[in-house]
Amino acid sequence: MRKFFSALVIIPLAIVFVVFAVANRHLVTVSFDPFNSSDPAVGATLPLFVVIILSAILGVIAGGMATWFRQGHWRRAARQREADAQRARAELADLRAHAATASRNGTQRLPAPGSPYMAGERDKSGATL
Repeated sequence: MRKFFSALVIIPLAIVFVVFAVANRHLVTVSFDPFNSSDPAVGATLPLFVVIILSAILGVIAGGMATWFRQGHWRRAARQREADAQRARAELADLRAHAATASRNGTQRLPAPGSPYMAGERDKSGATL
């Protein structure tokens, strides 16, 4: 099914591309010399469709790079959130293992006040433990 939809898009796009290339195959001179446009020092003579397609490709690449750089803070935040989630999962696994050990011994004890599981010496309501 996916190949069908790909073909449904790619085949008409290829037909349009070929028609565009055939209709715009006359040569144009692209000049990179702003001071002498009649006889440029740096220039290239290319078919018009090549110039237009290369311009579009360069525009897509420039836009993609700009988007990539602008979204860097979101990727960094996602990596930090993932690291926080991994630490929380590891801490939860340790707490579950500790609770299972304590329940087998018949005693339910809280972790020691200096352990990494105690965020501070107060509970949520601010009472001292």
